[in-house]
Amino acid sequence: MNAHFSVVVHTPPPLIGLAALMRKVFSGTDMKPLAAELSVRAQRDPHDANALMDLSTVLQLNFQHDLAMQMQAEALKTQRIYHIPAAKQPAKIRLVVMMGTCDLLSNTPVECLVENSDIALDMVYVSSTLPFPEAVPDHDVMFIAVAESDENMALLHTLSEVERLWPRPVINSPARIALLSRDSTCALLGETERTVMPVAVRVSRQMLTEIAAQRQTLFSVLEHGTFPVIIRPLGSHAGRGLAKIEQPQELHDYLQGMTENEFYISPFIDYRSADGQFRKYRIVLIDGHPYICHLAISSHWIIHYLNAGMAESAEKRAEEERCFAGFDTGFAQRHAQALQSIYERMGLDYLGIDCAETPAGELLIFEVDSNMIVHALDPVETFPYKQAQMQKVFAAFRALLLRAAHKDNGAT
Repeated sequence: MNAHFSVVVHTPPPLIGLAALMRKVFSGTDMKPLAAELSVRAQRDPHDANALMDLSTVLQLNFQHDLAMQMQAEALKTQRIYHIPAAKQPAKIRLVVMMGTCDLLSNTPVECLVENSDIALDMVYVSSTLPFPEAVPDHDVMFIAVAESDENMALLHTLSEVERLWPRPVINSPARIALLSRDSTCALLGETERTVMPVAVRVSRQMLTEIAAQRQTLFSVLEHGTFPVIIRPLGSHAGRGLAKIEQPQELHDYLQGMTENEFYISPFIDYRSADGQFRKYRIVLIDGHPYICHLAISSHWIIHYLNAGMAESAEKRAEEERCFAGFDTGFAQRHAQALQSIYERMGLDYLGIDCAETPAGELLIFEVDSNMIVHALDPVETFPYKQAQMQKVFAAFRALLLRAAHKDNGAT
């Protein structure tokens, strides 16, 4: 008697991914049950890298950074490449994204740019301490998502060497990304016409301690040499550790609460509008063309969209809607020369700008970076006008990928 056995091959569930997980958070979903489910999956199958990577993302979204990085490291021991299929089949573009082994703020969130599209995504995690993968999935275009930081400099150098020999088009040159530190961008953009970018100076804790004790003056590090100044730890984003310092004693108190050894300081520029409100614009340049992503309005000079009270104020949302509708003929036209200069000097195909307008009508630049969060996750019932605008951004990003792919194929 012959026995016949069938072999059951267990395939772990697919990656949920950043965009889908962020969507849950934005909708107010309790993430604890999902975190518990992913933890059980990972314990049951230590090789379920998708569970570990998704768990890492959930933990980061819940501000559990250290544990999240442990989960990511465990995932990468098993698997370095993570796939998200195109939502619309068949896939029109196969995009490979080079990702750093670091937190969410240290990579361009490409998943949010290609959500619900015909773009298939393969994310390849790379590190200066890990060998480059022997093979990556076949693709039409590669995108460098690794952000500028001191920790990523060696990796960006390695990726620059890879780029020289890569057989497919590469979007966002790693050598140009490496120039996005606050002091470097100030040097590159300092003399752009009708543009103000406060000088950012990298200063040691020791020097700041001397200034706080009034054994040194601000003139030692800043040309204008007067308070108030803006201070933040080196490598910080999303307002972490950002403060305005009015006098030496405040600087002393600030340092007492910080553990970092290096900081950026800049002159404070009061950019309040005539109504006393501060307004911050997030713009992306895609192949040199500007697109508005949000306008945040706040009574405080530190503005983040989520704490600016946009959801609570119909008046603020109405102004943002008007800004979106008139952006191309208004803001973009007023600052067309400045935005074009930024594009030319930075040399990146995809670039984010956080900025404002001074009372004199100049473009005030806070930050220029390749990894700003751009998404369409805000509740549609509260922000119905945002969907159409963000679809313009996503369509422009898709068109950028298509142009790159067609160039490689010799198409016109």
